[in-house]
Amino acid sequence: MSGESLRSHRVLPVAIIAAMGLGVFAGVVLGQHAVPLGVFGKLFVQLIKMMAIPLVFFSIVEALVVTLVSWKSAGRMLIIVAINSCCALIIGLTLTNIVQPGRGFAAPQTPRALVSAVESRPLDLNTVVNSIIPTSIVQPFVDNNVISVVLLSVLIGCAIRQYLTTAPTADAIGKFERGIRGILSIWGILLGWLVRLVPLAVFCVTARTVGEYGFAPFRGLVWYVGLAVCGLALHILLVYPIWIRFVAGFSLRRFISHAKHPVVYAFGTNSSLATLPVTLGELDAMGVPKSASRLGACIGTNLNNDGILLYEAMAVLFVAQAYGIEMSIGEQITAALISLAAAIGVAGIPEAGVVSLSLVLTAVGLPLEIVPMLLTVDWIIARMRSITNVLSDMTVSIGVSALEGARTRGESC
Repeated sequence: MSGESLRSHRVLPVAIIAAMGLGVFAGVVLGQHAVPLGVFGKLFVQLIKMMAIPLVFFSIVEALVVTLVSWKSAGRMLIIVAINSCCALIIGLTLTNIVQPGRGFAAPQTPRALVSAVESRPLDLNTVVNSIIPTSIVQPFVDNNVISVVLLSVLIGCAIRQYLTTAPTADAIGKFERGIRGILSIWGILLGWLVRLVPLAVFCVTARTVGEYGFAPFRGLVWYVGLAVCGLALHILLVYPIWIRFVAGFSLRRFISHAKHPVVYAFGTNSSLATLPVTLGELDAMGVPKSASRLGACIGTNLNNDGILLYEAMAVLFVAQAYGIEMSIGEQITAALISLAAAIGVAGIPEAGVVSLSLVLTAVGLPLEIVPMLLTVDWIIARMRSITNVLSDMTVSIGVSALEGARTRGESC
């Protein structure tokens, strides 16, 4: 990551805090006249949705075509990822069902007809499965149907990989790698521009919220932020030590000493992908074999999304509670599976949680009006998500090494 890019990531939280302060002042001064500023928040969410689906598609295609890994190693990694993901979703859903932070939250007004339509439409696996196969190849992109896009990207990625294995020229794979990575780089630039608009969106949404509702919504957001940070901390403290200490036999004290640098870097950049070189360096210093660290951190970074998954499980249920929409356990599990699919293609980028959350809310039919309001406090949760994802990369790498029998050089506690 360039020095300029790193500085911009460090400046962003300060800009967001300043935007919140200015938004509060503008809301108090303008009152109801600040309400039209909320239009920019809606436009911002629409831009996020527009950018997210192609990002998911190209990221999965690139991973399938470029990555060369044995099925056995991939299977071990997937076992660890699946267990960690289930734990993250269970923690997120359990805490939100118990505390119910969305109850009594002053959510932005949504037409009652829309809320009633959501309540009357069952969200179950049968509904999701029936919506997976599109009627045309462009329909998933038009409808922002993330499940169909994931399926399409997997099929196309596998087909391209099969073609390249029998390609007439030896440089075919290299040309494709350069092409797909070029597209992803361009998309990264576009997303970078969009991320720079976050302070402006926060200012507009804060001014509109204070002008229309006063400070009541922000008191509700305190529970939302506190519960999300608590859930992510619980996952870090309960799940990862089991893999590190009891499966890999690695010293927790030594792990913490090596994890401090990536954690601090992730907090500053708000990106597990930008932290990857630091993560790999510390894994090498711990004695984790490169085969395991590159698999768990480089390839697995698209799957090690515990932070995003736990956050989205909580956020989706929070939105439903805020609008008085009851979600059964089956509907919550289905929404969690959709979150898993949405998180695959956006891993590592700044504000990835908000990008994928907009897709998940669209997929389950929940109102999007609340998303701009959540942006006002997401800079706090986002850093905790990035830290969780970085620690997940390190834990998966150590776990893969342990399952392969290549024991890391840890000391006993």
